[in-house]
Amino acid sequence: MSRDDSAAYSSDSYNSAAYSTVGIQAETVHDSHVYIVHPDASPQEKYRVGVRLLEDGVPSRAREMITDAIAHGHDGTEVRFHWVLAMLSARTHHDLSGEEVQRLRYTAGRVRDYAEDEWSEALRVTFDLLVALSTAGSETGPVLKQLQDLPHRQHDAILRHLDLMLTGGLKDYLWAETLERARAERFANDRDQRVWTYFAPNPIGARAVPPRPSTAAAAKAALPLRAVLFVVSSALLWALALITDPAQAIVELPVALGAGLTAARFGVRWWGRWPGPGPAAGARVPHPRAPASDSAPGPASADDGFTKRVRHSFDHYFSRRRPHGFSSDDWLAYTDQIRSGLAAEIADLYRERRTGVERVEWLIRYLAEDARNRYNNGTLFDQHHQGRTPGRTKALTVAALAVLGGAALATFATAVTDAAQQRVLWAFLAVLGAAWSGHAAASRWLEVRREEHRLDRENREYREQLAARQSAYQRWQSFLDDNRPSEQEMETWLACDKTLFVDEALRHHRLTWRDLITHTILVAPAPSYKRGRVPGGPWRYSRYVFRLFLFTQDGIREISSEFDFSDATRRNEQRNNYRFDALTSVQVTENSDVGYDLELLLANGPARKIRVKDAEARQLAPTENPQEISEISLSAAGSTHTFRLLEGIAADGKSWIERHGLDSLAPFPIAG
Repeated sequence: MSRDDSAAYSSDSYNSAAYSTVGIQAETVHDSHVYIVHPDASPQEKYRVGVRLLEDGVPSRAREMITDAIAHGHDGTEVRFHWVLAMLSARTHHDLSGEEVQRLRYTAGRVRDYAEDEWSEALRVTFDLLVALSTAGSETGPVLKQLQDLPHRQHDAILRHLDLMLTGGLKDYLWAETLERARAERFANDRDQRVWTYFAPNPIGARAVPPRPSTAAAAKAALPLRAVLFVVSSALLWALALITDPAQAIVELPVALGAGLTAARFGVRWWGRWPGPGPAAGARVPHPRAPASDSAPGPASADDGFTKRVRHSFDHYFSRRRPHGFSSDDWLAYTDQIRSGLAAEIADLYRERRTGVERVEWLIRYLAEDARNRYNNGTLFDQHHQGRTPGRTKALTVAALAVLGGAALATFATAVTDAAQQRVLWAFLAVLGAAWSGHAAASRWLEVRREEHRLDRENREYREQLAARQSAYQRWQSFLDDNRPSEQEMETWLACDKTLFVDEALRHHRLTWRDLITHTILVAPAPSYKRGRVPGGPWRYSRYVFRLFLFTQDGIREISSEFDFSDATRRNEQRNNYRFDALTSVQVTENSDVGYDLELLLANGPARKIRVKDAEARQLAPTENPQEISEISLSAAGSTHTFRLLEGIAADGKSWIERHGLDSLAPFPIAG
């Protein structure tokens, strides 16, 4: 299955200047409980979920979970290490509240009380780095050596989560190592082959057209009376013939019985079977009085939008899954009736509110492959041919009926030969009654047999089709489950993309970390995206816009670019440079029906609106809080830090950064 076979991106309005998007495209919420915590969960479980959130790029929620675990008695060096990282992740010192700084200082003062292990050492190194940052002219060599000596797990975690904290010369020393790790991990674990599965829609379960209820009840009710009348009439006619000419009647009776049994035996194979399914290869449109499911309103209308999308999808997959030697147009023409029947069936089975075609494309793809495979092995139209009655059966039936008719007429002739007028009348009534009741009884009997045959056939087809489709569904679901990236993988790839984007921007502007006062990067959805998430986690997008702000002594450098997350290719790069005093206004607008917008107003240009996050309009579980999910997504995108920084500069200019610079952070008291 290639990425081309996944649901196509839908188009929408696009403002290339502002990178704004309009509306929500495809979105998926995975059936995962990775972040779900029961209200009665133990502190240990809350801590484990908190660490998972931290590793997956949701530090705001991780802080809450780990803090709650500590408050309920789950504490120690490992817990404190992850709590400190959660406090500092995706933040700078001016994002910390006074209370948070005091709690960090309290934890720093307790380092000496912890038993010596790898976690306490990692905790000590973390605070030593903060001291080196907040102490002018401090020697960084020893602390860098301590950092390098840590185990990889703690070492990499510190570099990742203190990314915004580490600035200036200290970051210059660590930047080469950070870049090397980003380049190594950027396409690890088959990223380019697996990312699309994260955004693939959750497939809806397998369905097939169930058998229609039997309509033979009326025929069964009328059959006994007509059968009795036929037996009585036939017996009367034979009795009259036996009275008139016993020898002739004894010969005519077995001939009539033999012909009747032969006609019944072969006639039921001709008229007693339901007609074959025809050229649609087994497709059966649900009966209007017996919809396929509670939500299916009946047969698909040719003008229905959902049906049109289903037909389009069938055309797409049939043109791609075709036998060798067929062009797309030839195969589509050859299977026109098959596709029409299958499209009508699928449209009726799955037409229900909020069911998109992309959720049933796995089934459409399977049916296209099945049609191709059956053509290759010569069974594409087998069901159609199986519905045909052999000519030999038809000939024997007609011959038996002719003999039966001849025997009946011969018996009538025998009964009326030299008979009294009254006997002739009874013989005529007996023939008339036998003919009418025989035809009526045979019609009802054949109708019952046809319904029984149809019900048996449709039950068998239903079981076979449903089993085959369930197997295809399980294969597709297993494929998605086995290949879908984890939250940690998605976050790691995203972090690598951001790191390399920052590096290219620094090299383009010929800047080093020593030249920067601070920086921030804002991650937002790009046009024509698909998005997905796990319950309790942030939205992740198939297409991003990275917007990097580099703050130097001379002003602000803004670099933005659109990223395709599947292969990290980028386009539409834009650069803007302006002084601190040129940023005159920053406005953040939240609209529950639209999303989150950031509006920058420059003194020398028009207002620039940046879409930060789309609305949470759908796909929230009943237990999820829309506001909480919104805050998680904004935090994961770096919006909280970016908003605070830009709003501060818009209000006070460069003086805001000077007031909140590194010199404003008092050293953390670390015991020797």
